[in-house]
This record gives sequence, C-alpha cells and structure tokens, in this order.
Amino acid sequence: MDLPLFYAKDILPSAKIFTLDEDTSKHVIMVLRHHTGDAILLADGKGYRYRCIITDDNRKRCLLKIEQVDKMPAPAPACAIGIAFTKSASRNEWFLEKAMEIGIQRIVPLLSKRTEKDKFKMDRLESILISAMMQSQQFYLPTLSEPVVFDQLVKQDNTAQRFIAHCLPAQKTYFGDALQPGKEAFILIGPEGDFTPEEITLALEHGYQPVSLGNTRLRTETAGMVACVLMQSVNEAG
Repeated sequence: MDLPLFYAKDILPSAKIFTLDEDTSKHVIMVLRHHTGDAILLADGKGYRYRCIITDDNRKRCLLKIEQVDKMPAPAPACAIGIAFTKSASRNEWFLEKAMEIGIQRIVPLLSKRTEKDKFKMDRLESILISAMMQSQQFYLPTLSEPVVFDQLVKQDNTAQRFIAHCLPAQKTYFGDALQPGKEAFILIGPEGDFTPEEITLALEHGYQPVSLGNTRLRTETAGMVACVLMQSVNEAG
C-alpha cells in the first residue's frame, strides 16, 4: 500500500528531522491515527520526496526522522496554460484540481477584454493545487502566477510551441494534431464569449498558432481540461 503523502513547504533536502505544523500533525495523528514508528512521505512541491518515520506522535507537533530523500524526475516537456477564469469560483477550482492531477506545470490566470473575474484568493487556489498534488501522489507543484493582462502575456512569452484556441470562423488546426511531442507547449483559453478579434490578431502576430479543441463549443473550464489532456496524451504517446 502506498504511504500517505503530505506537503511540507519549508523542508530542506539536507534536513535530518522535521516537525509537522499543527494542522498536519492533527491530521496525521488524530484523523489517520498514525503512531510512533509509522512511515509517511513528505513532498516540498519542488520535486523532492522524503521518506520519514514518526518519532514523536504529538498531535500538535509531530516529529519525524527523515530516512531517505529522493529527487523525482521532473515532468518533461513542460506544459502550460493561460486561461481566463470565470466568475464561478467552484468552476475555477475544479479546473485547477484537474489540471494538477493531469500534470500541468504552469497555470496563468489570463485577463482578457471579456474576462469575468480579475481578483482571486491566491491562498485558496494554491491550497487546491496542494491538495490535488497529494491526492495524485505527485511531487512537483505547478507554478500559479498572478493574473496577467493578455496583451502583456502574448508579447513576452517565448515558449517553443504557442497556441490560441478560439471560436471565430477561421483556418484552425485541431490542437492534438498541431502539437509536436517532446517540446514545451503553452495554450491560451479564452473567457465565456471568447477572445476579441483584436486579441486573436495580436496573438497570431506574435507567433501563436490558431487551434480548435473539437467540433462543439466548450465552457471555459472544459476547454482548459481538454487542452491539458491533449498536451499530456500527445507527449506520452510521442
């Protein structure tokens, strides 16, 4: 059976012992009912896996002895998505959870002309990612940036493969066919109501390829999920 995994932001690879914070200690000792001598895993979100033994099962300050530290291989190539969040917090959180489980490495909240939501509780969003990282037994926490204005982003990003998914009638390639496996990829997903024609033109002028995600019109978070799945599946197949 897999050992339970917990997040420890401040742990260092050189550490020999570590004390869990009060909330995690309570969960480990009171909820999961672990005791002195039990083994657990810690992740720092930077790729390190720590195998630990509980040496003091104090419910407020659980003390661990670190037995083994391993650097897990980083996902390659890096896949990233810029997405205009909706006004529904639950829909945004659902997307973040699933993107983390799939293995997306960078998420950029996108402020386009039609974006419905431009302020976020970043602590809450980061906690969603952390929870999904532990649930999916991964060791790299995606980068979640502060919201970025569309024009600024498309002018500055230099990812090897850059795409924009939009709904306007135009010559577009299916995203799964446009992707080249083994190369970093970044896709932009628009808000409800899509990107404006001016935004699409600007993206194309800066090297973004126009792509389709299928024959049906998708909600923002669904489009984001389809894009994430396609990026991962193409790279795994390649």
